[in-house]
Amino acid sequence: MTTALPDGIADRAPQPSPAVSAAQNRRTAPLAAHLVLAGTLTSLLGISWDIQWHTDVGPDTFFTLSHLMLYSGSAVAGVTSLAMVLLSTAAQRAGHPVGDIAGGTPVRVFGGTFRAPLGHLIAGTGAALFLLFGLLDLWWHSLYGFDAVLDSPPHIGLFVSISITMAGSIIVFAAARDTGWGRVGLILSIPVLITFSPITANAFSALPLPVEPDVIGTVFFATLLLVMGTLIVGRSRTALAIAAALGAVQAFLWWFSPWAARVYADSVGLPLRDNLGDDAPEMPAEIPMFALLGAGVIAALLVLGRRRGWSARIVPQLMGAAGGTVTALSMPVQLALLEGSGPSAADLLTMAVVGLAAGALAGYLAARFAVLLREPSTAPATKD
Repeated sequence: MTTALPDGIADRAPQPSPAVSAAQNRRTAPLAAHLVLAGTLTSLLGISWDIQWHTDVGPDTFFTLSHLMLYSGSAVAGVTSLAMVLLSTAAQRAGHPVGDIAGGTPVRVFGGTFRAPLGHLIAGTGAALFLLFGLLDLWWHSLYGFDAVLDSPPHIGLFVSISITMAGSIIVFAAARDTGWGRVGLILSIPVLITFSPITANAFSALPLPVEPDVIGTVFFATLLLVMGTLIVGRSRTALAIAAALGAVQAFLWWFSPWAARVYADSVGLPLRDNLGDDAPEMPAEIPMFALLGAGVIAALLVLGRRRGWSARIVPQLMGAAGGTVTALSMPVQLALLEGSGPSAADLLTMAVVGLAAGALAGYLAARFAVLLREPSTAPATKD
């Protein structure tokens, strides 16, 4: 027997208040942000392992543990971002505010059918593209068998896609920069994209450039992201913190990549290459070892510009040009330390020109990206 409810009972049922919705948002936002970051870190470990496998062992097939790690990281980031889009859409339809802290400015998708936080929308889009290019890579393997090169068309698509997800992670944490976890996450997410940038720039390896494209990509993106992160947070020491986190990532990958390649080769009964020497690990060796020097120059110029009242339109370009030049000059020195051959004067001059040009452009773009990422917040910038 069913009993009908009196009229109006359903209308009087308790509904979540905006305050409750905001409290839930404060709990969900950091969890989702860190899951996206964990996904990008997992993908970074997977690609570093895979590159080292190609160096130490040889070609591989599609179904390997390093590929599984690479794809699972993208899946974690993508599923998390999708969940945040659905939660934001549900909150909007229930009449509750969707704060910027939930992953960036909410934007309308498909004519307002969905309400997606900008950071999670970009991260999720990158993950979806990653899946599509993964299917293309599987088809590519079915045609050509073993995979012997890094810059095949499916790989370039995969690298661009995961870079988009990493950029989305930065946007997610930038939206929460007024919180402690947001600033820490920003400092940790930026080095992930800096580390990955040379791989994406490798798509231009066929161009007749005076400097290798991956080196140019390293100088440009490292400078851009260091300046951008510093301007987003508004504290000069942020650049030093990002550079220190980058060094920690480099140190871990330096140990992890060759270890994982060797252990996995032993487990599947494959031998290492006969001509292996004591060469530095492939991917970690491309990360700037002297990023702290470039970060120090960037931080010093920001402090100096504030104290002397320099125009905000000029300071970012100065920070980028100086930081880019220092980073570029450090690259041939780093190569000399790893390979035992000193750089020539012509090499240093070329790198100085590349660093100055790439750094100035990076500073210009970083200032504009920082304005876009700071715009949703009404909190004043923190000064040193």
